[in-house]
Amino acid sequence: MPLLSSITDNRDVGLIAGVDEVGRGPLIGAVVAAAVILDPAKPIEGLTDSKKLSEKKREQLAEQIRAQALAWAIGRAEAEEIDRINILQASLLAMQRAVLQLAIQPDLVLVDGNRCPRLSLPCRAIVKGDLLVPCISAASILAKVARDQEMLEMDRRYPHYGLAQHKGYPTAAHLAAIEIHGIAPEHRRSFGPIKKRLAEE
Repeated sequence: MPLLSSITDNRDVGLIAGVDEVGRGPLIGAVVAAAVILDPAKPIEGLTDSKKLSEKKREQLAEQIRAQALAWAIGRAEAEEIDRINILQASLLAMQRAVLQLAIQPDLVLVDGNRCPRLSLPCRAIVKGDLLVPCISAASILAKVARDQEMLEMDRRYPHYGLAQHKGYPTAAHLAAIEIHGIAPEHRRSFGPIKKRLAEE
């Protein structure tokens, strides 16, 4: 794992938590983050950016991560929080909550992207970390699987939006459904298409 060695300056820093979030772009629901501390004694094959995996493979890996990781946790920020503090700050808040919910405190936190959440622990942001660092890949997979599951559950409440297919992203079908059926309580009111629909009411 040469990249991870270079990140940690080739020193044994102890337990490393990988953190990533999913759901910045959708028009509905929470932004969901995961934090994962992998077990070095139980390497997991096939970890990569969750977007590069099939749904079936993501779910298989998520099950393995939950079973074999030393610790994992999910954090979230709801649509109301996104509207109140903006999506970037809500994403950082979800990541912070995921790290704080870990049953084991890591010695170092590695976050996908270019911004770290506010933590009392050492933290480094890594661009494309979900593709390059296994513990961040694991976090991206858990976050994606968790949020997709939430969209499937929401689809049962609001079947007319097609959430099971597009997972809340602003597809043509989602936008058309909003025009016909209006907005749901979980829609993000600060996002352009929802704000526009509210202004028309």
